[in-house]
Amino acid sequence: MSIWLYINILLFITVLFSLADQYAHLPIHIMFGLAGLFLILFNWTRHAFFSTIRNTPDRKKKIKLATISKRIYPFHRWVGTTALLLIILHAAIIIHRFGFLWMNMKMWSGVGAIITLICMVLSGWFRLYFPSVKKRRMHIIFGFLLFFFVALHTVLF
Repeated sequence: MSIWLYINILLFITVLFSLADQYAHLPIHIMFGLAGLFLILFNWTRHAFFSTIRNTPDRKKKIKLATISKRIYPFHRWVGTTALLLIILHAAIIIHRFGFLWMNMKMWSGVGAIITLICMVLSGWFRLYFPSVKKRRMHIIFGFLLFFFVALHTVLF
């Protein structure tokens, strides 16, 4: 499998362990953020599938992964949109409870992540109605950028 699958799993496990260290019971804003992260990584795992399909010489493995990806494809945009809504709820609750802390880098990495996620979801929906190679590339670039912001948001405490 592609390295991205293992990186996604590593990021999710890192988040789970850091949350388990900090909280006995997860607050609602953390649950929304965790659910949104899970959906983002679920969608990003499709990139790992496609990387594996491109790079593996094993035809049976390619067919198996393509079949799985084909089943998930109809839900890809809706999973991304749901992730965006969950992350917006996460951000709204955080800002409501704590205010917008201008000097907090975790807050700024979250702002970068949410802006990138909005761009990613919009580019995904635009690709449905107006497909082009440029939109596909932008969607992938937003995916890498989003992963970077999410990882940064995760490690900042």
